[in-house]
Amino acid sequence: MLFRLFSAKFCALLLLLFPFVISAQQAPEGALLKPVQIAPHTYFVQGLPEIGSSNNQNFISNSGFVITPNGVVVIDALGSPVLARKLIAEIHKITDKKIVAVVLTHYHADHIYGLQEFKKVGAKIYAQYLAKNYLTSDTAQQRLIASRTNFAPWINKQTHLVKADVWINRNYQFKVGGIEFLITHVGPAHTPEDLMVYVPSENVLFAGDLVFRGRIPFVGNADSRGWLNALNTIQNIDPNIIIPGHGAYSIDPQHDIEFTRSYLSFLRESMAPAAQNLDSFDDAYSRVNWSEYEGMPLFRAANRMNAYNVYLSIQEE
Repeated sequence: MLFRLFSAKFCALLLLLFPFVISAQQAPEGALLKPVQIAPHTYFVQGLPEIGSSNNQNFISNSGFVITPNGVVVIDALGSPVLARKLIAEIHKITDKKIVAVVLTHYHADHIYGLQEFKKVGAKIYAQYLAKNYLTSDTAQQRLIASRTNFAPWINKQTHLVKADVWINRNYQFKVGGIEFLITHVGPAHTPEDLMVYVPSENVLFAGDLVFRGRIPFVGNADSRGWLNALNTIQNIDPNIIIPGHGAYSIDPQHDIEFTRSYLSFLRESMAPAAQNLDSFDDAYSRVNWSEYEGMPLFRAANRMNAYNVYLSIQEE
């Protein structure tokens, strides 16, 4: 309970001090969003390896969809209503099937602010029930208020948080048009409510933010130990293709999840002695050789906060 209270306060503080957005002048309707086919019925769009901004319309996370004979299933809703509208339009260029479902891997802003557009076209929203805690939190409200300023005009007073139609309490599966979707709860990891979605007939796994490629992961107030366990679960599934929450899709999952695993393990190994001895975080951070990661996108934006979170969370384990 103490850690949950602390995490909420920690997230709120991060939002005020480092909201992961930058102010920018109004952007044109030009953020590139083009689906790539990666399996017979599966497509994905890749977000930019950047901090969210007005200029990129908060297009910093991935989304994907599977076309079935009875409708389209989307995984994650992107980071603004305008992006969701673009994705819906792109889907309609490929198929005349209705969008019948959206499965959320987790309730972080860059994955959910497009939800209201999918509701408008009649999609049913699926999410893990622990996300209810986020939806009703001060952190979610403060983040939305800040986003209406920092991502204007793409996120504004008409943008609102959308709850799921189906709250998943345990592992779950459903079929659409004969295609099976296996949904597994693997949190607490990146978030308490992390879900991954496996489509056996496509041998594709939507991993959400359990897997990052090509940029420094965002740890936030994650459970890094649980996250490492979740990566083991992904390896046991052994899909042909993984669609991460951020970065390019992977056709070599066993190799590519190693980056996320190695980064989290390095954070824990680097911070554990200081955390356990209650030594200064600043001193511990300054002693670490970050050369393996410091040239990667978002290192300066995220790495120090990631390390600080791991330092704090190890003290609570």
